[in-house]
Amino acid sequence: MDKKLRDDAKQTAERMGIPLTIAVNAMMKRFVQDGVLVLEADCPYPSHTPNAETRRAIEEVRKARNPKRMTFKQFETYVRSL
Repeated sequence: MDKKLRDDAKQTAERMGIPLTIAVNAMMKRFVQDGVLVLEADCPYPSHTPNAETRRAIEEVRKARNPKRMTFKQFETYVRSL
């Protein structure tokens, strides 16, 4: 893990009054139980700003009542088939 990210995460956990291991364990348990990895962080790279087609696709997923869930392997297979 990136040292700055680790240090920032540790400071955030301390402000919340919990050890960092509690936060990490909670995230890992959710990952194992649900088999889902949520990636919602803002991209720090301006060149990765979604284009119009990507923004439409993101909006469609957000509007979906029952979005399809898939494992990473299923997602990888799907993306490679495009």
